Amino acid sequence: MMINMNETRLCTIEQIEQFLSGCLQVEFTKSGDDSERYEHISRVLKRFDYPRQGKREKGVLLKYLQVTSGYSRAQVTRLVTQWHTNRLATVPLSKRYRAPAAPFARKYTAIDIALLAEMDKANEDVCGPAIAHLLQRAYGVYGDARYERLVGLSVSHLYNLRKSTGYQALRVVFAKTNPVCNHIGVRKVPRPNGRVGFVRIDTVHQGDLDGIKGVYHITCVDSVSQWQVEACVQGISEAFLLPVLELVIEQFPFVIRGFHSDNGSEYINGPVAAILEKLRIEQTKSRSRHSNDNALAESKNASVVRKHMGFEHIPQKYAQPINAFYQETFNPWLNFHRPCMFATEIISPKGKIIKRYKDEDVKTPLECLVLLSVKDLVTLKEGITLDALQAQAKSKTDLAAAQEMQRAKSELFASFQKQKRRA
Repeated sequence: MMINMNETRLCTIEQIEQFLSGCLQVEFTKSGDDSERYEHISRVLKRFDYPRQGKREKGVLLKYLQVTSGYSRAQVTRLVTQWHTNRLATVPLSKRYRAPAAPFARKYTAIDIALLAEMDKANEDVCGPAIAHLLQRAYGVYGDARYERLVGLSVSHLYNLRKSTGYQALRVVFAKTNPVCNHIGVRKVPRPNGRVGFVRIDTVHQGDLDGIKGVYHITCVDSVSQWQVEACVQGISEAFLLPVLELVIEQFPFVIRGFHSDNGSEYINGPVAAILEKLRIEQTKSRSRHSNDNALAESKNASVVRKHMGFEHIPQKYAQPINAFYQETFNPWLNFHRPCMFATEIISPKGKIIKRYKDEDVKTPLECLVLLSVKDLVTLKEGITLDALQAQAKSKTDLAAAQEMQRAKSELFASFQKQKRRA
């Protein structure tokens, strides 16, 4: 249904405001010719003497014209500006734009693009000026009439044609990923066969802020007992990583036999390989297309590091206090008092190995270490005994150790805030 409205009785700003407040539920759409709406805008602006109105009144009138004309606020503002510019010359509002009578003619056809692609392919995509010169020689020197239009092709437009859809369809190139040939480490998944001492290691970055790097957390966990050691460094360069890496290996109570990491350069390098070779530790690295080779360390990143250290940026200068917190409080709590889930492997009737997590399989890494020692699967370091480790674990309850860890962690983060306020 169409309703014609006579709005000439609206003569004051107050009446306009009452009209706008009462027609919020009424939807006005653009109908008819644009010239009718232009005349309506001109009448309203003239009747209310728009140039002499204040800022508030002008806003009300613009809102009114927006509602009654169906135009956007930006379009109404442009039309009001046009009316204000031409009002002294009594030039009516009119459209200043129109659709082109015909689309722009296309100078270079699909055949020209195919010739350009052929020339690029034969010369292995040399620079634009060289290809433009070859196109000119193809027509001027060798008389090939197919290149007549391409003689005047500018270098800048040559690059535009290379980006076109037709050119890209002709120059689809599929390249395989080149394998990284690095002799350091053996590309295989470690096979501990129930023995303790094959660790997985991974690095977690604490984020950047305004181009400033954050600290790096190092997660090292045994693949059988889940004995875990956390450390923190300022950066993953050799100067920071090597001393902390030696400290991480020293914190394990048993002999390390295998060292597995991903293919990151922080671990696959000569100095790290030299340290592991000196300690007679086998170095292995993840295989291609086997994303679960280092899954244990990566899962600890989420369940331990991110849970307790969060995701916010921590500046590099706090690496030393974080490392002290890890060594003195956090790592003992992880291994003596924090339970872990250990899987029970079941062979299905089809021969597939299925892992099940039962309630009786929940135990701390120390408890798992004691059970494995009975089967003679643990080789402790010299001077370390299971009795000493158990006595250290029984020196405080699980609740007391967890509360002590939380207090130390709160003090650690509070020290960060104090230093920020001082700065």
